[in-house]
Amino acid sequence: MTMTLILASTSSTRIALLRNAGIAFEARSPGVDERALEMPLLAAGASPTEIAQALARAKSLALAASPGAVVLGADQVLDLEGERFVKPADRTDAFRQIARLAGRTHRLRTAVALASEGAIVWEHVSTASLTMRPLTDAAIDRYLDEAGETALWSVGAYLLEGVGIQLFSAIDGDYFSILGLPLLPLLDILRQRGVLPS
Repeated sequence: MTMTLILASTSSTRIALLRNAGIAFEARSPGVDERALEMPLLAAGASPTEIAQALARAKSLALAASPGAVVLGADQVLDLEGERFVKPADRTDAFRQIARLAGRTHRLRTAVALASEGAIVWEHVSTASLTMRPLTDAAIDRYLDEAGETALWSVGAYLLEGVGIQLFSAIDGDYFSILGLPLLPLLDILRQRGVLPS
């Protein structure tokens, strides 16, 4: 029996990654309040990896009651030497984030979790290191003018698949994970779970 895949996200990037890989799925909003979920974790001193994992699990479990379905939840946490970033609220916040990251190396932790029948059946975390080149205030403003609204779509105020790539001098990690889904291990587990043909 073929299982239905539900993506617990309305992220346009994650939707495109799965579509481009030829995977049939439904995208649904998990309705998870990420900031509320993070608060007790942060108070308990959870690591960026633990926070990303908890959010991915919560998203997948939020829709895991769907019969005959496997639910994919994902989350990313940007970690700059212990400082955690979330999506910028506006252009001013985006400018602040890029100014903090400029000339430094940060880590992007991408967690994914699969849930079926109310339980987590698989999870994976990947970490990428990204080095942003030094940037003047004028260079950041030029970038934000060119990026427009897309600068507000992800943590760190950049999308590597767009003009955001111009901010970087070095990247070490899986490209698909940086975009939001570690596709190779994900494809492997989807074949094992009968979502994709082996």
